[in-house]
Amino acid sequence: MSRRPARADDAQPTGDAAAGPVGSTGRILTVPNLISFVRLLGVPLFLYLFLVAEAAGAAVVVLAVGGLSDWVDGFVARRLRQVSRLGELLDPVADRLYILATLVALTVRDVVPWQFTVALLARDVVMTANLGVLRLYGHRPPPVHYLGKTATFVLLAAFPVLLLAATVPGAATVAGAIGWGLALWGLGLYWLAGGLYLMQAVRLIRATRSARAEVG
Repeated sequence: MSRRPARADDAQPTGDAAAGPVGSTGRILTVPNLISFVRLLGVPLFLYLFLVAEAAGAAVVVLAVGGLSDWVDGFVARRLRQVSRLGELLDPVADRLYILATLVALTVRDVVPWQFTVALLARDVVMTANLGVLRLYGHRPPPVHYLGKTATFVLLAAFPVLLLAATVPGAATVAGAIGWGLALWGLGLYWLAGGLYLMQAVRLIRATRSARAEVG
């Protein structure tokens, strides 16, 4: 008996996506989606405060709120059973924009070295290529894994602490140690999560090739 290719639709959901079958909805105006929209507005606000207005204190607050809301919107979605397909798209988009905007801004102001920025962005380049290959085989992006969410949360927690260390001389020693500890931990988890996504992709592609060979 021939096997169907294992598509993303067939994969067992992990992480936040696991709540989908229980309370998944196609609605747009939900509480977690509104939180995600507000998070997106925080990206240009942070860039303006940090790079234009040079209000470092306010920029730290925006980053801290943005990082905390990354956890809040997922918690609210599960608690209120308002997990939605739009929310599953908005959440990772907001995460990537926060990380990208913060990295660019902190690198421009020499808060983080360019080597760290390259190491983080290289992982996103690899993941973008991975998604492109999956689409060629007819698969959607794999469900979000808890390890990936953890890595993102740790990184978003590290950035405001690093900014605090760079802008408040009295906090430089303690905040710098904490910030870089979180940043390096987050970088390691980020790449480890990327490795898991690559392994998922390899399994899906092998299953698709096997199924096509049997049909052919």
